[in-house]
Amino acid sequence: MENPEIIIKLTPDEALVLSDWQERVQMTDLGRLVDDAAVWAPLHRIAGTLDKSLPGIFSADYAERLEAARRRLGPAPDDGSGDHEGTGS
Repeated sequence: MENPEIIIKLTPDEALVLSDWQERVQMTDLGRLVDDAAVWAPLHRIAGTLDKSLPGIFSADYAERLEAARRRLGPAPDDGSGDHEGTGS
């Protein structure tokens, strides 16, 4: 029997960074990026799930938490894994 739902697991850092990005994108002219009306339902569902799962988004130190999560997720300064040089060789 096929599973009726898809489950995506994110770390708290991934969820925080994704939530912030999605909020910023929604504040722009998202209609230019999302040209398929069917995409809106899952986008709103993801945003709502993230909002409910991340109580820290309303805390006074949100900016510091977000920046710390970005640092942890980003490549190390001397790590070339963030760029795609050499991919496919």
